[in-house]
Amino acid sequence: MVEYRWLLPSVLIGSPDERSGPVRRSPRDWFVDIVLFLLACAFTLSVHGDLTGAPRPLVLTEEILGALSCAAVWARRRWPVALALAFAPLSTFSLLVSGPLVIAIFTVAVHRPFRYVVLVMVPHLLAVIPYAWLHPDAELGVSGTIVVSGIACLMVVAWGMLVRSRRQLVLSLHHQAAQSAEQARRLERERIAREMHDVLAHRLSLLSLHAGALEFRRDAAPGDVATAAAAIRSSAHEALQDLRAVIGVLRQGSEGEAPEPPQPTLADLRELVQESVRAGTRVDLSVEVPGKAEVPAALGRTVYRVVQEGLTNARKHAPDERASVAVEGSPGDGLSVEIRNHARETRGHPRPVARRPAIPGSGTGLIGLAERASLAGGRLEHGLAPDGDYVLAAWLPWPA
Repeated sequence: MVEYRWLLPSVLIGSPDERSGPVRRSPRDWFVDIVLFLLACAFTLSVHGDLTGAPRPLVLTEEILGALSCAAVWARRRWPVALALAFAPLSTFSLLVSGPLVIAIFTVAVHRPFRYVVLVMVPHLLAVIPYAWLHPDAELGVSGTIVVSGIACLMVVAWGMLVRSRRQLVLSLHHQAAQSAEQARRLERERIAREMHDVLAHRLSLLSLHAGALEFRRDAAPGDVATAAAAIRSSAHEALQDLRAVIGVLRQGSEGEAPEPPQPTLADLRELVQESVRAGTRVDLSVEVPGKAEVPAALGRTVYRVVQEGLTNARKHAPDERASVAVEGSPGDGLSVEIRNHARETRGHPRPVARRPAIPGSGTGLIGLAERASLAGGRLEHGLAPDGDYVLAAWLPWPA
């Protein structure tokens, strides 16, 4: 497994002192480290000629320090700050540590926050003064050597900080992409959950209503019992088919915006109302939409879901009351949907209702509808009207 932890800023992985254990290098890390080690050795050998004429003990000391400094480049990932600080006193007089020194400073600028860069830069800038006095450039002199060496050191730091900023930007973009992907998966799961609720709640409420009627009317005629049993079988079969379709979408992990089958449209609205009528709910349907065939599929599907939820709630909370469904609108004006049914209490006077088992509900249907309408650019309202009727109303945009 590729280890990228060393690319992260220390504010995310802790301070350098808190890191322990060997550094795991990827193939790319090995390639970079080998190249830097060879560059350090090549630079050290290239400036070795400047020691010509120096006393032999000084040359030997420089060679030992140069070799150790090049070898220390391999520890730059694990202890970058400590390595750079260790080079500071050596850089006051040693010529052969210059190559590994530049690599150490660059590593700190790339892999550590700015406070560590400052901690390393201060002693190295101060070390330039004795170094320029011991090894002045023949043309620049001591002062020129100090200025050029200081500028070179600052340029190395600026380059390293630029690389660090770019890496942080790439990591941030990767993090945002991962968050976006997770959000897309979460929205897809929520969409599938809404589909499962909208599809199954309608079917199961019909099934529960028929079963409750059989339980309530134990003296019903055999023909009525057979009719109710057939309706229960049909509702259970359709619920099973819908459940398989929705679970199929969940297994496939579809990433499309439109829900997979079942995909009802406005043309299926009459059949939806007929199912409620066959279940014993009295429903009046009024659709005044010019050019119903031209209604966008997504808009018709949303209207269907609103009516489906409204009729499901009517069967749950007022099974013996008449309900009405009205859909009207035109391109440019939008579509208005209203499902109206009488509440069980009107102006404080309870209405007589049959003793049927209450159909349980999760209470999330209206929340899902409100979110669905909001995503479509519309609005959803529900509550008791002044005349005591319970009204579920939605307005959805229909582009001209």
